[in-house]
Amino acid sequence: MEEPGQIAIRRATSDDLRELTVLFDGYRRFYGNASDIEGARRFLAARLAASESVIFVAARAGDLVGFTQLYPSFSSGAMKRLWILNDLFVAAAARRNGIGGALMNAAESFARDSGARSLLLATQKTNATAKALYESRGWTLDAEFDHYLHFF
Repeated sequence: MEEPGQIAIRRATSDDLRELTVLFDGYRRFYGNASDIEGARRFLAARLAASESVIFVAARAGDLVGFTQLYPSFSSGAMKRLWILNDLFVAAAARRNGIGGALMNAAESFARDSGARSLLLATQKTNATAKALYESRGWTLDAEFDHYLHFF
């Protein structure tokens, strides 16, 4: 049991779906998407039910205040697993308390323990706060490869 004001990081379960959905919807809105609580709930429920992602949540005083979601992938060149740190979000009222770093610790430990070659993430070029967090932890901007997107 966590002490009052302490942050507990743990892997999400389906019991977290209600609160996690609200956080996930906030994350999506942060990136300019329209709010869609029911769609967010369905999306997360499907990921959890099929074990298609690994989600860590940050709880303070029993309430969820942040999450990170990892998706599995592989490096053909290294012939090893890698994880995509696709989502990292901390509720506005809980920011600047080390929660983002604590969630990153969980993601990094999980990836390392799973034998992964690396963690990969992307963020908006203008997201200076997130970029500062990543760089303070030793993450480096990929100077070797350009990444392209093709939307359908």
